Amino acid sequence: MDIDAWIWWLIGAVGLGIPLVLTAMPEFGMFAVGAVAGAVTAALGFGVVAQVIVFVAVSVALLAVVRPIAARHRAGTPALATGIDALKGRQARVLERVDAEGGRIKLAGEVWSARSLDATRVFEPGDEVDVVEIEGATAVVI
Repeated sequence: MDIDAWIWWLIGAVGLGIPLVLTAMPEFGMFAVGAVAGAVTAALGFGVVAQVIVFVAVSVALLAVVRPIAARHRAGTPALATGIDALKGRQARVLERVDAEGGRIKLAGEVWSARSLDATRVFEPGDEVDVVEIEGATAVVI
């Protein structure tokens, strides 16, 4: 039985899709898309050389373009800080005397308990302080 070249390319694409699913390596998916492009080329009646060139060109193009974008997204940190991370580095106003034992500040429109990072520093009501850390429900300030 003689099988057309485009069917072989599709079998190759499926064969490349299996390790993609098992290993979660996107490179296999890019090669599978290249094999589908080779199948389309074969179905259009082009020769083996053209099919291989299209397979290689599409695979390399996907590797060169998609892989760096995916790596950037995988390694990137969220651009917008939320929750406790959004409060670190913000300024607050002292409402009640803040020392190493405690006190109260107004941070982001809310009243927070606070303590001084430096045990010798004391902040009086009205002073501006910087939040350096959040420990539970207490802001550590300087």
